[in-house]
Amino acid sequence: MSRTAATVLAVGLVAASPLAASASGLEVRLGALFPRAQSDLFSDDATLYTPHSRAKECTPTDCPPVRKSDWIGVYGGAEFSFGVAPHAELALSVDGYSRRIPTSYRAHVHSDGSEIRQTLKLTIVPVGVSLRLLGGDRHSAIAPYLTVGGDVFFYKYEEFGEFIDFFQDDLPISTDAFRSEGAIFGGHAAAGLRVPLGDDFAITGEVRYQYAPTRRMNDDFNLNRIDVSGASATIGFRLRF
Repeated sequence: MSRTAATVLAVGLVAASPLAASASGLEVRLGALFPRAQSDLFSDDATLYTPHSRAKECTPTDCPPVRKSDWIGVYGGAEFSFGVAPHAELALSVDGYSRRIPTSYRAHVHSDGSEIRQTLKLTIVPVGVSLRLLGGDRHSAIAPYLTVGGDVFFYKYEEFGEFIDFFQDDLPISTDAFRSEGAIFGGHAAAGLRVPLGDDFAITGEVRYQYAPTRRMNDDFNLNRIDVSGASATIGFRLRF
């Protein structure tokens, strides 16, 4: 038997054990993701574009850039967990984040003075496996926990609207759409609390940091690198089976 097959079999046996079955649970959570946004993709966005939400901050010669805070967006998902020891769980999760920023060029306008508008959109879907260490027991008023795990971060980055062709002297403007999507391997660490509401229900609160190395993009953004790392904060509801 191969090492991979043995590992899968071992996990399957643990999941099927009475301990795992008696301590399994399903959690849904919702909160916000605070992207790190530290790659040249986001630097280029800051150089070129200004968010419509801060257009009133523009001066006659300049407009504010797209900032890291503009990428803060809704984050949430679901997790299935099962016990592997009295104070330890394994968990499988799927989460999602999406943020759309309407923008216009900071330093260029149409010949009639109107804005050249486009939209930036980032979507990240982490699919992860976690090991969680729990404090207290099922009868504790508050149960703290620590989590570490690995993820595959599926991402899609898009820009659509009006764009200037800076490679031509007359800077023509046209309507177009650009995109890149892919997957990056990374991990996460988290700390949280569970507050039981009886034997089968609990409210959860968690802060998490997800990390993946910056990765060269493909398709329409193959000269850029993307950063999908960042912190999140969520509140959830857990059902214990």
